[in-house]
Amino acid sequence: MSTPAGFDELIHPATRLSVVALLAATEWADFPFVRDSLSLSDSALSKQLHTLEVAGYLELRKEGAGRKRRTKVRLTERGRTAFEGHVAALRAIVEGAGPPAAPTGPAQQRLPSEAAR
Repeated sequence: MSTPAGFDELIHPATRLSVVALLAATEWADFPFVRDSLSLSDSALSKQLHTLEVAGYLELRKEGAGRKRRTKVRLTERGRTAFEGHVAALRAIVEGAGPPAAPTGPAQQRLPSEAAR
């Protein structure tokens, strides 16, 4: 089976897919919101955000100073496009994995004696 177009190995790991899916539903999100929504530690989330940022899939913005410093994150257009393509590829995989459609026609018609069984 070949990998469908749009499948993104960078987004595919569950944690990164969860991060990107959460960010796809918003414009900007605060770091604590993402961390708490996905039940991740600060370090685990930071690592995933860094990987996605290096790829150009998201943007980080630091606001404030000292103890009031806040980190906000958002998907870039590139990240949004990659996520949409990945979701479409996953759908293609799932749809292609279903049972084959039952053939119709005379070969599939049951005889009255078979229907009674």
